[in-house]
Order: sequence, then structure tokens, then C-alpha cells
Amino acid sequence: MSTVPARTDPVRYVAIGDSFSEGVGDDGDVPFPGWAGRLAVGLADHLSGPVSYANLAIRGRLLAGVLDGQLDAALALDPAPTLITFCGGGNDMLRPGYDVDVLLGRLAEAADAVAARGIRLALLSPADPSARLPLGRLINARGDAWAEALTGFSRERGLPFVDVSRDPHLGRAEFWSEDRLHMNPLGHQRVADLALHAIADGPEAAVPRVPDATKTSVGEELRYYRDHVVPWVRRRVTGRSSGDGRVAGQGDWATVVPSRSGGPGRLT
Repeated sequence: MSTVPARTDPVRYVAIGDSFSEGVGDDGDVPFPGWAGRLAVGLADHLSGPVSYANLAIRGRLLAGVLDGQLDAALALDPAPTLITFCGGGNDMLRPGYDVDVLLGRLAEAADAVAARGIRLALLSPADPSARLPLGRLINARGDAWAEALTGFSRERGLPFVDVSRDPHLGRAEFWSEDRLHMNPLGHQRVADLALHAIADGPEAAVPRVPDATKTSVGEELRYYRDHVVPWVRRRVTGRSSGDGRVAGQGDWATVVPSRSGGPGRLT
């Protein structure tokens, strides 16, 4: 059963979340980068008509920041959205005091607010970068706990859910960007395909066929820690965020047309 409005109804889709939903790491040559932008194009193609798209996600945001700021902005869009995707909690896993029950309580309040407006809400678990990160075991355990909580919550509420963190393919290095924390274009497209299937009864995501990643040398490992790990640690120590001072990249509605109608999805 489709979980988006029928084609006779307008489809206005807005994404809220952190760097994952913002699309960090997707440097592909596409008009709307990130899995959310790719999903918007996929929806337009699948539904054979234009889709309004906005993306309010900002990197570095904790779950509370997503729900306190971005959700209100999403609900204030004019005209109102018909579909909201939420993915958050990934940055919370990297903080002390991580508590799944507290996060789930905040999400329940948000889901109630969305449902009261008659808007569809779809949930995604955060991508799991733990395989090649420091503190990977801790991140993986916390990610599994959050994904399990989201699975139960979405089932209870009847919401579409994409379990990105436990996808059997996305843990592979081939789907991740140089910083090992954000997905590359292949990863974002995989998530978009999974989301289209879960949200709009799109085709089931195909098993990805990509070359195996090559092993990194000692020099490459040292450069990785210098260029990515050390700056991340410095931000934590100083209390700064990669999203400080940033605003949403697509804060108002853009029209995405089907890629089959004379070119890729584009602003109109």
C-alpha cells in the first residue's frame, strides 16, 4: 500500500535531520544531492509528475536540535508538506549520556504533532559508519539499539521505516566518503532506493554491484587521522559543531520534475 498521496494530490516532501539528510558526502553530478534529493527525483519518476521538495537538514545537529528547530520550520512551510522524512540521533550516539528512551520520547511528541496536521511521517535509522571508525564498537552498539527502538516505534505507529544502519550492504567501505563518516554518491543512492521502496511502493532496491575497496596504506591512515579525526576531536573539545552558523541548503519549495521528461529533476 502506498504511503504517499495519490498522484491526483500534490506531493510536497521535506527532509529534516543532520548531515546524513543534508547530503554531506554526495559530490555526484546530480541536481539534488544526498539521498533525500535523490529520493525526491525518484518520487517524481515513480509518480510520473512533479514533486515539491525542501531540505531543512543541517549537519552536526543532535536529535533535539532537529525536532526543536527544523520540524517547526517544516510545519510552517506554505503550502504545508504532505510528507516529512526524519533521520536523527546519529550525533547523539557520539555524546556521553546517550539514552534511547529519552530520544524516543522526543520523537513520539514530534510524531504526534505531525499526525495532528495530517502529514505523512517516514523514519530512517542513521547510517552506520562504525566499521572503520575509532570507538566503532560503541557506535555500532548504540546504533543497533536506536534502530531497534525505531523499528518498534514505526510498527506501533504504522509509519514507513528504512533501517539504514542495519542494511546488509551499506557497511562496506565502497559506500563511504573519504572521511568515513558520511556516505558517498553510491551510498546516498542506495538509501534513496531503499526509501522509495518503503515510502512509495517503488521497486525493491537492487543488490549493489560495486568493486571492492582497496586497502589503505599506513600513510593514508595517518593522513585520514590528521585530516578528519583530529579536527573532529578538536571540535568536541572546544564545544563547536560542524553545523555552527549554517542554514538549510533548500529552505523553501523547489519543483523536481521527472528525469524522464526531458532531463534530470531540476528547479522550475
